[in-house]
Amino acid sequence: MATVNFSVPEDVKAAFNATFSDRNKSAIIAELMREAVERAQRKQRSHEAIASILERHKNAPAITDDQFRAAREEGRP
Repeated sequence: MATVNFSVPEDVKAAFNATFSDRNKSAIIAELMREAVERAQRKQRSHEAIASILERHKNAPAITDDQFRAAREEGRP
């Protein structure tokens, strides 16, 4: 297992130690790091999906309001 050293504000360290005094702090930090990585990866995938949608939108054929209404009506039962 790797060792990682970070500097954190003293108040954050004190609050963390007080909150998790009876737990394995290394395991908690590892889980928080996993969650942060997953959150960043989801955010990146979201940004990529949005960029892809916007890029496809640029090349989408334009239709008039009348064409849109007609298509909507055709699709209704």
